[in-house]
Amino acid sequence: MAKKKILYWECSSGISGDMAVASLLDAGADEKVLLEVLKTIPAHGFDIKIGRVSKSGLDCCDFNVVLDKDHENHDHDMEYLFGHDHTHLQEDTHHHAHEHVHEDGHTHEHHNEHHHEHRNLSDVIAIIDKTHMTENARALAVKIFTILAQAEAKAHGTDINHVHFHEVGAIDSIADIIAVSVCLDNLAVDEVCIPSMNEGCGTVRCQHGILPVPVPAVANIIAEYGIAVNQMDIKGEFITPTGAAVAAAVRTTDRLPDKYIIKKIGIGAGKRTYERPSILRAMIIETDAESERGKANNGCEEADYIYKLESNIDDCTGEILGYVMDRLYNAGAREVNYMPVFMKKNRPGWLITVICKEENIKTLENIIFAETTTIGIRRQKMERTILKREISEIVTPLGNAVVKVCDSGDSKVFYPEYESAAAIAKKNNVPLKEVYDIIKREINSGGQCGKKEKD
Repeated sequence: MAKKKILYWECSSGISGDMAVASLLDAGADEKVLLEVLKTIPAHGFDIKIGRVSKSGLDCCDFNVVLDKDHENHDHDMEYLFGHDHTHLQEDTHHHAHEHVHEDGHTHEHHNEHHHEHRNLSDVIAIIDKTHMTENARALAVKIFTILAQAEAKAHGTDINHVHFHEVGAIDSIADIIAVSVCLDNLAVDEVCIPSMNEGCGTVRCQHGILPVPVPAVANIIAEYGIAVNQMDIKGEFITPTGAAVAAAVRTTDRLPDKYIIKKIGIGAGKRTYERPSILRAMIIETDAESERGKANNGCEEADYIYKLESNIDDCTGEILGYVMDRLYNAGAREVNYMPVFMKKNRPGWLITVICKEENIKTLENIIFAETTTIGIRRQKMERTILKREISEIVTPLGNAVVKVCDSGDSKVFYPEYESAAAIAKKNNVPLKEVYDIIKREINSGGQCGKKEKD
């Protein structure tokens, strides 16, 4: 019986980039693979320390991007972050000395700022492109930063391509997001479940001044992606912009299966100290894929449910419709398309059709209502039959290519993945159609193919 591998992130103390990485390492992600990737980041001013710490008596993994003096950003300095109104209880945190875990021991006289590189989205993507990692990990890292850029742009009233990252564009956040992407790719889970996230209250100091919790970027992300938040009566910022963007980018469901088996537990430590221990628990759980997706048919097909959202629109420009499509895809839509139609009084218009999973309906409908002039959306639940599939890598003369392998019963059918083929075409400066032909030749000749993960 096929099994489904699910990552369940229990965000009872919020989520941040370093906590996410540490929890995934503790849950089984390959530390050696991660460190090899992080060595190739084309930037300076940081070092990586991975060790064990005790948080309120719990043994936790600690992932630390240690910055030099020219790049320090006060992110773990509780007096700087909350000293204006924050009195917190010091939690019992003990670092194992032999692990050389970095602690922020220097002072910030008058909180003077060091010089920081202020990177925009294209600068960050250029760094990601030059870092040696799998195409799946690279695509996820770009997705996370794009979500951050959209949230920051909205908060500051500017365009996504013109927003300059501060804390987010700092090298520690870049390292955190690349690390999360590499670890998730390495774990190869089928689903990521985040039912809700806990957040504190009050205010926090940042480069823009004193801001309310959740900070604007976090508020924009959780609103955009429909993430449920429980506000605790504890002063402090428990959800960071990086953590919120990671959650938005990878979450596939907010509901745990009725029955599951816990295969691995990882606990990641945060650096800040609050009344509640700053930890993030990751559980790798396993459940029967058939019981979640529906009754299996003939062994190579599975029953599954999908939702279709439809609306007729007659007074939106092409620019708006193109923008809406991008937002819908970024928010989890499986398919989005427009069809020209004639409406009442022979008015030409567009039929927008969105295919999605049940957990994405509310978020996608909110986007359609907010961005278009429609006043109604039709919703239909549909059962579909899908072939079992998995993602593999095949060796080609131009480099490894990601392919989707579908089991049709009597044979397997291979489909090159666009993002992987496009990356190979750019790297080798050859036409995309030529890359497709090369991949297909290698498949037909029985080229070496290795399993990567399920789709």
